[in-house]
Amino acid sequence: MIQPQRIKILNRTPPCPKGRYVLYWMQASQRSQWNHALDFAICQANQLELPLVTFFGLTPRFPAGNARHYRFMLEGLQEVERSLKKRRIRFIVGKTSPEFGVEALSKHAAMVVTDRGYLNIQRFWRQWAAENCQCRVVQVESDAIVPIETASTKEEYSAATLRRKINAKLQDFLVPCHQQEVRHNSLSLELPSVNRLDLHNLETLLRALDIDRQIPPSPLFKGGSAAALQRLLHFLDNHIDHYPDTRNDPNRDSVSHLSPYLHFGQISPLHIALETKKRGSPGEGAFLEELIVRRELGMNFVFYNRDYDSFACLPEWAQKTLKRHQQDPRTAVYSPFQLERAQTHDPYWNAAQLEMVHTGKMHGYMRMYWGKKILEWVKTPEVAFSYALYLNNKYELDGRDPSSFTGVAWCFGKHDRPWAERAIFGKVRYMNARGLERKFSIGEYVSRVNSYA
Repeated sequence: MIQPQRIKILNRTPPCPKGRYVLYWMQASQRSQWNHALDFAICQANQLELPLVTFFGLTPRFPAGNARHYRFMLEGLQEVERSLKKRRIRFIVGKTSPEFGVEALSKHAAMVVTDRGYLNIQRFWRQWAAENCQCRVVQVESDAIVPIETASTKEEYSAATLRRKINAKLQDFLVPCHQQEVRHNSLSLELPSVNRLDLHNLETLLRALDIDRQIPPSPLFKGGSAAALQRLLHFLDNHIDHYPDTRNDPNRDSVSHLSPYLHFGQISPLHIALETKKRGSPGEGAFLEELIVRRELGMNFVFYNRDYDSFACLPEWAQKTLKRHQQDPRTAVYSPFQLERAQTHDPYWNAAQLEMVHTGKMHGYMRMYWGKKILEWVKTPEVAFSYALYLNNKYELDGRDPSSFTGVAWCFGKHDRPWAERAIFGKVRYMNARGLERKFSIGEYVSRVNSYA
């Protein structure tokens, strides 16, 4: 049973009695298993004695999207297509802005079911579809363990304030998602045209898309739920026991590497949490804190703060202290060109930048140092914020994600407290190279990154 808190009717239009199918609009939850929205859509189709059609809208215009992101995403969608075909569910990927494709397909649908997104563009898509589709549109939340508005009705100040609220309700939502099966085959159903794309040859498909091709695919990460599950099981088998002690050491490689898969909805956070709890590992608490509280703090942030991608999202104290110190002399000032090409005096920062550029993922602890130094080396905090977001969103596979926007904002004081005042940073937390040297063998990290960069 899907908890009612996950379900939200987005318009007042009733189901269309003449509809020939139920339409599941898959956008954020790009997977065929552990997907509350898909299971809800199947239940609705079965109740109405109709087939189910699944649609994904692929727009080449997604902000900061490039060939690296699209390749990873399309690898996952190939897997979705194969899986749904086995379950007798038609899957269509249309080259169109998603809301337009949904409107076209909804003209013959009894109802539309969709998953949930938290960014401004994702919310706009769903609002537009709800206002323009001539049938009921229902949203089902499947990428948060505790639904966002159930966890909190306002923007939270920090992880500490959200943690109490989530923990009070967590057990109600740590419930397995039971896969539903359709009663009616939709594979041969005739459908309106939505500029359908063929997923069989990704190289041909990527060449046909008007996207930035300068950033190559990641050599380390392949998209899809199967790859995500493999990484999860490897982490649980080999690293979770030591996770609390080793997660901040990039040389130990003891993190899960699941953030790209979570970003594209290729694995369910609920599935991850329940698999983790089965192990009873001493590292469970620290890992679930990151997966649930910290990740859903990011969702809370972008949902309740519409300025999440600008300097204006920061708490008032952070904005004031950074502006007060923006004229402080800097030991170095770098242009976006120099930063992007890792041309700074700091070999540690350069290595972090190169790791992101070449692999599509920077170690989390290094990402904090990376963001702090951009603040230190750019003339104004507002411009530094924009540089950090630009680089993060361009190269990271998990860029453009609630957690990613939150991570950049944290470097500038978000979800943190005032610290001792100092030059440039004011009261915003400071990090320096000596801290890296004390924490782990930073030289080993630099050597490793340089070997494949």
